[in-house]
Amino acid sequence: MGLENLGITDALNLFFWAALFLIVIVKFFQSIRLVPTKKAYIIERLGKYQKTLGPGFHALIPFIDRVAFIQDLKERTIDVPPQDCFSKDEVNVVVDGVIYLSVINPATASYGVTNFSYAAVELAQTTTRSIIGTLALDRTFEERELISSKVVEVLNQAGESWGIRVHRYEIKNIMPPHSVQNAMEKQVNAERERLAILAKSQGDKQSRINHSEGIKMEMINHSEGQMQKLINEAEGQAQEILTIANATAESIKKISSALSVPGGEKAYNLKLGEKYLNQMGKLADGKVEVIVPADISNFNKWLKSVDLEF
Repeated sequence: MGLENLGITDALNLFFWAALFLIVIVKFFQSIRLVPTKKAYIIERLGKYQKTLGPGFHALIPFIDRVAFIQDLKERTIDVPPQDCFSKDEVNVVVDGVIYLSVINPATASYGVTNFSYAAVELAQTTTRSIIGTLALDRTFEERELISSKVVEVLNQAGESWGIRVHRYEIKNIMPPHSVQNAMEKQVNAERERLAILAKSQGDKQSRINHSEGIKMEMINHSEGQMQKLINEAEGQAQEILTIANATAESIKKISSALSVPGGEKAYNLKLGEKYLNQMGKLADGKVEVIVPADISNFNKWLKSVDLEF
């Protein structure tokens, strides 16, 4: 019996030391940490926060240091479930959205709040309800940017103590009751019809204005054309008269020059006599009675006594 008891004791001791060695080996390997990019490991030493490990290789003290939290530093998307909200005019609408946030202080995110994702969703819902309660139903569809900016502002104020930063908050849907939707659709259709009628009337008005402007411009152009025509005709006639006057003055000047030279007066009288005789011959061919001087040799005296124009 003594030998048997001794063998059992040795076996228990061997099992104990083997288990202890195995635990030491496991703890040793657990003390070696490779932190990936965009991850942060929160280390506690004997239950107290010690440090935050960034990306890379790290060695911990076995049995003393442990990884308490692992935080993901990448931007994450959190859905905000649909919730009932009442607008300023007491219309019930269902609103949902999405939050885009990231951890900027891993230690604060680990110890500042139990679950920062849940806390951010709850705060976003309460803030959205309070903001929509200050807006009328029509403005809730127009002021999405305002609602989003207000929610982001409130979340970032709280996020300073949670170790997070909210980048964006987007409202996905604002759904009023079906009765309100039908009324809004009728209102939109009525507005579209009004705008169509207004556009058509404005088009008809502009068309008539353009037509009358065209007629007016046509009449103006026609009258200006007539005026220019009369001006051109008057200028032509004036130029013609001026040309004739210049020619007459030039001929008179030449005649006076011819009369001033010796023998010029006799030549002029001879020319007048010749024209007189030619004119008399033309008159004689017709049925017009012609008075001929009795003494044709005294033609010059008769010519002076009779006022004739050639």
